Amino acid sequence: MVYVRPADNGMPNYQIFLLNNGYIISTADHSLFLKTTDNHITALLVYVDDIVLTGNNTEEITHITNLLHQHFKIKNLGVLTFFLGLEVARNSTGIHLSQRKYTMDLLHETGMLGCAPVPTPMVHSSPPYSTQGVPLDAAESSSYRRLLGRLIYLTNTRPDITFSVNKLSQFVSAPTTVHHQAVFRILRYLKNAPGHGIFLSAASTTQLKAYSDSDWAACTETRKSVTGFSIYLGDSLISWKSKKQQTISRSSSEAEYRALAATTCEIQWLSYLLHDFHILFIQPATLYCDNQSAIQIASNQVFHERTKHIEIDCHLVREKLHAGLIKLLPIPSSMQTADIFTKPLPPSIFNVLQSKLGMTNLYSQLEEG
Repeated sequence: MVYVRPADNGMPNYQIFLLNNGYIISTADHSLFLKTTDNHITALLVYVDDIVLTGNNTEEITHITNLLHQHFKIKNLGVLTFFLGLEVARNSTGIHLSQRKYTMDLLHETGMLGCAPVPTPMVHSSPPYSTQGVPLDAAESSSYRRLLGRLIYLTNTRPDITFSVNKLSQFVSAPTTVHHQAVFRILRYLKNAPGHGIFLSAASTTQLKAYSDSDWAACTETRKSVTGFSIYLGDSLISWKSKKQQTISRSSSEAEYRALAATTCEIQWLSYLLHDFHILFIQPATLYCDNQSAIQIASNQVFHERTKHIEIDCHLVREKLHAGLIKLLPIPSSMQTADIFTKPLPPSIFNVLQSKLGMTNLYSQLEEG
């Protein structure tokens, strides 16, 4: 894997150049360019003025790097170790992605380096609401928004704070002292292990495995539900989400079904991405849901009265189920990994589910020292 940065003379137009040299644009991600010859593949990812280049053909990597340098005067920074705030560590067992420096800078700038850590990013007994606390003044509100924006970026490698950051993002227009305290609690949680990050195992199978969940009518003000899902490639977590649903669900089954539809769409997108990489993944993808009613609705077309108002979502999940893209399986609520993306949890349950996210900490000895 090579990290290439163009020179300081501006961002050139790579697209035509790469297309003329045999690369194609990925159908799943238009910033990803791929070139396949025989059993070799080369991938080039462009983000503004940075490029990440990888593949299993060293000759092609050297060739395209030289061509890029001839046309655009790039800087080859060698093996990828740092990219847009993401720290990359690699060995024979896999790749570890973290944002430790980003987290430490955040703690330093907010004066929280010496704070006392807490076991969870949100208090499970009293999550914040818009009616709680005293409204912040303009300067404090602006500071709250900036801090929350930086925490949103941190969720790229810290899925364990995704729900709490999503919850607090709903109050950026009118934050209060309660929300301000809640966002600083997330910082206290990060102080526990700032080096925590995602581990992508080199030994993972090509089986997509997903967990879908919802918290029905979780928002006490709008009564909208929360969708949460986590998707694994083998044992490696590669996609996750926590988001308030756009419409109100009339039952827990409906809320679960909307979460199933969102998870199914993500699985479909990941299948397109794997197809572009010519990776033969195992089908169908396994999709776990802890709501028996939602599973029955997906498999049975008789539930007319209960499904006519969510017909589009029903048809979407059924279509992918019958096409063999997904296979729906029940799972006990106690083993539902996606619970961590839908609600605040007590420390005992939170720690169990967090351990199932496949997160590791390469800096544990350093932090303990």
